[in-house]
Amino acid sequence: MWGWRRCRARASGRGLEELRARRREREAALRKARRQEQLVSKRLLREDPVAEGGQDGAEIVLDPLTEEEVSELLRGVQRSSEDRRRSLSRLRWALQNKETQQKFVRLDGSIRVLIGLFTSSLANMQMEAARCLHELSHSSDPAVAEACLPVTSYLLTYLSGHSVEFTELCLYTLGNLVVESEAVRKQLLPQGIIPALASCIQSPHEAVLEGLGYVLSQLLQAKEAPTEIVPLVLDSGLPQHMLRLVCSGLKSGTGAAVEFAWCLHYIVCSHTVNAALLSLGTIPALASLLLSLASEISQSTSEGLELLVCPVLRCLSNLLAEETVVCEVQIQDERLLVALFIILQCFFQEHPFIVQECLWLLNNLTADEPFFCSAVLTLDLLPALLQLLPCSQTVSVLVLTVLCNIAEKGPAYCQELHRQAVIPPLLGTLMLTDSEVVGQCLELLHLLFLHWPEAAVDFVSQGGHRALEQHQSTPELQERVRALLDMASQPVGASAAGTTQAAALPAFS
Repeated sequence: MWGWRRCRARASGRGLEELRARRREREAALRKARRQEQLVSKRLLREDPVAEGGQDGAEIVLDPLTEEEVSELLRGVQRSSEDRRRSLSRLRWALQNKETQQKFVRLDGSIRVLIGLFTSSLANMQMEAARCLHELSHSSDPAVAEACLPVTSYLLTYLSGHSVEFTELCLYTLGNLVVESEAVRKQLLPQGIIPALASCIQSPHEAVLEGLGYVLSQLLQAKEAPTEIVPLVLDSGLPQHMLRLVCSGLKSGTGAAVEFAWCLHYIVCSHTVNAALLSLGTIPALASLLLSLASEISQSTSEGLELLVCPVLRCLSNLLAEETVVCEVQIQDERLLVALFIILQCFFQEHPFIVQECLWLLNNLTADEPFFCSAVLTLDLLPALLQLLPCSQTVSVLVLTVLCNIAEKGPAYCQELHRQAVIPPLLGTLMLTDSEVVGQCLELLHLLFLHWPEAAVDFVSQGGHRALEQHQSTPELQERVRALLDMASQPVGASAAGTTQAAALPAFS
């Protein structure tokens, strides 16, 4: 609270520190929530149009087989005749049913039989057995995934195979298995899954790289990832290849770039190796990629690009929020702000979640860096920012937080905010009933009144007193409301000590 300063306009270090502390607490909570937004999922590769149901990984409703029927299929795949291939194909279809999967893995020797076919020298049998194992990996039953433990070492071995289709199938099977079972992950690590993936990342095939990114993204979301997986990934040299593939996504295909962008995001959220990521030039590389993405969006269709934009924004935002980010790795390029607003405006209608990601990055850019605060004002980006205030509760809070970041920089910034007519939209915001939005608006008004008292005069002349008074009965707001009413009622001369002579905004090229 800052009610104790209601009769003083002098900028108190203690008061500003309280504002910063409150903002950091909110940001820490937001970062925690964002880290917990996991994208753990399973993927199913099916070539048959009927099996696909028109969508990748769609659920297919098949009647479960009886235990006798499953046993008969298992016996069929062990016959040395053409019946074996037909039985194996029928088994693959049958394993799309959860109950059939459970019955199959309970049969003695069933997985051993599949492994025998999976490791055979007959390519068609090998591929069909791989598809059966892939169906099992897609099961939501952890017992089914753990039944597949004996196959993991073979899956890793075949990542160095010559068939792109077969390697891709092995990768997605591995990715599905690590999602469901900690036991599978604990077995794969000593078996060398990270070195195997590091070798595989040299592949020239987009499909293989995308599958590899899928496996890594699932591993990096595991609860044990920060201590057991991320250090191995760093030691393997994978991050520099991941960054290269993310940044070349517009040229070589966005599928793999999207996967590896999420991988980088999960590594950043582990808070274990971010200094190493920073040493790779991750911040300037991702900033440059955002410029390219904005250029691509403004010149052609943006369809599908939101899938890459989202993790890149999130990764860059969280890296900038790290306390270890020092001046040497900070970026000072006003084009980044222009790119952000291009992306924001492009995706505003169809993909509103991108708006929040853009604002989160803008918040982290302006939190401690006057350069970007100046750029928002001098590049005439403030009107576009203010237009977002009515969008949603989350967006409103983020916009107001960015404005607080700017106002906190002092009199020159508050004078410019006032000159660019920030008061009318704030009056509109005060008409809302959401206490978090209104509370953030009150903090912004406090900074404006403190650093540029003429803003308080303008606020009162436009009916600001009445807008404030309607929140006097809200317990969590009433102290701040009283403080603002007191500040607004003081003569300008009395509340402007040391602030009436505003310095010019810092210049930038």
